[in-house]
Parts: sequence; C-alpha cells; structure tokens
Amino acid sequence: MAKLSALRDKIKEHLLQQIQNGELLVGKTINLAALSRATGISVTPIREALTQLEQAQVIQAIPNRGFVVGKLSKQEVKNLIEIVAQLEVMALENTKFEPEEMEALAKMQSELEATTTITEGLRARFNFHNHLVQHCPNKVLLQILKDLKVRLHFYEHDFIKDHGFFKKLSTQTRSVIDAIQEDNVPTAALILRMHWMSILEHIEAQISVKNG
Repeated sequence: MAKLSALRDKIKEHLLQQIQNGELLVGKTINLAALSRATGISVTPIREALTQLEQAQVIQAIPNRGFVVGKLSKQEVKNLIEIVAQLEVMALENTKFEPEEMEALAKMQSELEATTTITEGLRARFNFHNHLVQHCPNKVLLQILKDLKVRLHFYEHDFIKDHGFFKKLSTQTRSVIDAIQEDNVPTAALILRMHWMSILEHIEAQISVKNG
C-alpha cells in the first residue's frame, strides 16, 4: 500500500512539473501510455493518481477520451481562491514558527524575489506558499490545500504575465514574513488574505479581457 501511494505521489509530482513548465495545457488529454513511458510507472497507479486528481477537480474524466485538463472559468477561480485563502489563513494561524523555520522562509522569499522570469517566479511562489504552512498540525487541511493549489496553478500560469504585478505579490509575501517575525500573526493573516484577493482580482480581469 505504501509503495502504491508513493507511486501515485510521483505521478502527481510529475504532472505538477508539467503544469509549471507549461507542458500540460488546458484542453489537453492526458495519455496514460505516454505517461507510463515517461515515468517508468505502470498504468494502474497512474490511473489511480489521475482518478484522485479528478476527484479533487484538478482534471476531468471525459467518456471515450480519458482524463482532460478542464477549461478555466471566472467562477471557478473565484471559488478556488476564496477557499485557498480561507484554508491557508487557517493553517497559518495554527502553525508554530520556530527560528530555523523563519530563516528558511526568508531564504525562499529572497529566492522568489531573485527570479527573472514569470515561470521561475510562479514555481518559487508555489513552493513558498506550501512551505509557509507545512508545519500546520492539521494534515487533512494541508492535503486539501495542496490539491486545490494544483488546479489553481493553471490559472496563475495562464493569467499572471505582468512582471510588475508579480513583484507586487512578492512584496506582499515579504510583509507576511515580517509580521510573523514580529510575532503578529493576526496581521500576517490579514496580509495573506489580501494577497490572495489581489490575485483573484487580477486573474478575473485577465479572463474578462481574454473573453472580450
């Protein structure tokens, strides 16, 4: 059972890398045989991993086509970000930050600010947010957050193209760290919520422009 779970996680990580690299696009069918060849993992755990991602609404199961990356919508991104913001704030409020953890976060923040492309920046952002709350004791909450963020990554990859806006996001996450270092978690939680609302507003505007 542990081995099967590890294989499923490996497939999810492989697909996440494809999303972050822009190789797995909206509307694309996921080919099980090709995925098996690329990862060296048999089709059975791959199918189980894809079924789990379908249940988490990251992808869709389409009759006679298999698994497909579903279309993006303004309503879905609103629902996603509102839930992610709520859960991440909850996780933050229930996390105890040790000095070594703050050092790691500060280092990740510096790496995030040093990225030179949006693709690199989004990958660093994804890692930063996961690291921010990884010590929350509620592991069920963290798993839900992780699955939701995989789907959300499609939206960030497609609609965050403005480097100036990305720099604004980095400034906000820096403020979150500063508030935590000052032992002011309520302020950190408020900034974090505003951070996610900034992303929602930006992506909704970009979707409106794209849809004309």
